[in-house]
Amino acid sequence: MKTLIVIGAIAYAVLAILLFIRFLKGPTAADRCLAVDMIDTLACLMLVFYSLYSERAIFLDIAIVTALLGFISTTFVARYLERRL
Repeated sequence: MKTLIVIGAIAYAVLAILLFIRFLKGPTAADRCLAVDMIDTLACLMLVFYSLYSERAIFLDIAIVTALLGFISTTFVARYLERRL
C-alpha cells in the first residue's frame, strides 16, 4: 500500500513541475492563474498522500486549509481579471 502512495506522490510531483513550466510560459494571465490553481490542488493531494503514508491526521487539516486558501485566492484573481479592478 505504501508503495502505491509513493508512486502516486511522484506522479503528482511530475505533474506539478509541468504545471510550473506552464505558469512560467503561459501567454495569458488566465493560463497562469489556472496553472497556479492546479499546483495548489496537487499540493493538497500530496499532503493527503503524506498523511496516508505517515498515518498522521494533522496533515489532512493542513490540506483542507491549503485548499480553502487556494480557492479564495483563485476567486480574487478571477474577479480581478474579469473586472480589471
